[in-house]
Amino acid sequence: MQTIIIGAGASGMAAALQAAKKPGNRVRLLERQARVGKKLSATGNGRCNLTNRSASPESYHSSSGKDFHALRVFPVDDTLAFFHRLGLVFVMEPDGRYYPLSDQASSVVDVLRFALEEAGVQLELGCEVQSVQRTKNGFHLETTNGSFACDKLILAAGGPASPKLGATQDGAKLLRQLGHSVTPLAPGLVQLCASEPLLRGLKGVRAQAILRLEKGGTVLARSRGEVQFLEDGISGPAAFALSREAVSALPCQLHLDLLPFLAEAELLDQLRARCKNLPGRTAEDLLTGMVHNRLGRVLCKKAEIDSSIPLSQLSEAALHRCAATVKDLCLDLTGSYGLDHAQVTVGGACLDQFHPRTLESLLVPGLYACGEVLDVDGNCGGFNLQWAWSSGLLAGQLRHEEVAS
Repeated sequence: MQTIIIGAGASGMAAALQAAKKPGNRVRLLERQARVGKKLSATGNGRCNLTNRSASPESYHSSSGKDFHALRVFPVDDTLAFFHRLGLVFVMEPDGRYYPLSDQASSVVDVLRFALEEAGVQLELGCEVQSVQRTKNGFHLETTNGSFACDKLILAAGGPASPKLGATQDGAKLLRQLGHSVTPLAPGLVQLCASEPLLRGLKGVRAQAILRLEKGGTVLARSRGEVQFLEDGISGPAAFALSREAVSALPCQLHLDLLPFLAEAELLDQLRARCKNLPGRTAEDLLTGMVHNRLGRVLCKKAEIDSSIPLSQLSEAALHRCAATVKDLCLDLTGSYGLDHAQVTVGGACLDQFHPRTLESLLVPGLYACGEVLDVDGNCGGFNLQWAWSSGLLAGQLRHEEVAS
């Protein structure tokens, strides 16, 4: 039997290693880039957040519901066992995220690359698939490296998020050629744009915050963690965590509590004490030592406090405005940075057109799909890579099950 996998990213490599276990199965892995795992090498800021201890179906999104059978068949412990067998040493951080002990994504790519070679998987690098046709006995592929035929085909070509790392819409295009439906593609885990001129003074500033996304007074999502301010918006893990909901709800409002460990009344008491103990300082230093200096000055300006006034002369009303702004900085969200900057694609091939227990196409027997090309996206924190491993290992089993009538 001959099996071809299109795409040598995380899910494609996992699928290839799984498929290579089948006796007599010759596996060929096609990759349009000059090397395998290019996008994987950049994940987690180059550290590679392998998975997350709390990964479960509730951590994922799809227009087809939450029947993510792959996550039950190949859960987090299976992923860890898979990489342990490949020789990777990894550690779990307090928030449940797993990283290679080396802190280098290249370590993950290397163990996968060596395993592919040892399993006898034939790599075709710099090979762009131009068309796929269903034949009587399997599939016929036209590529920039020539023509290929196979009995089974696994499509793991990913989504269009992060084109600088080689991402394209090829997977969606090829699935459409084979009769599959693809939901609209949008950015997920992406920077958010805001119409706030004061942000220009905060470029690069980081802070810990509680975030609340609202539209018309209704809370859409909440998150907590690090945010990074941009000159035209906001980034960081906590912003990414609710970016999916934000993109679909634009325009909307983002509320930030920038001192989440203090109640507003406690903060107000501390501000009063500062004014009493440091009367000669000016208002621009009211929040010095509590938040980043630049952030403190911007918050005071947002609270309409004259920065030149001595602390001894600040009114009670000014202190109330400052405390309220720190605890509830409201940004009007107007857009996002788009797929060019997104870490993951929202949308993809309709999941209900694939058998949940095998990821074989219900429309084209012998065709399987896995990873980001499917309409599944996870939360920030290693969840999307867990889906890549789980779905790749499931698709690579090349199982066939009849659909219950």
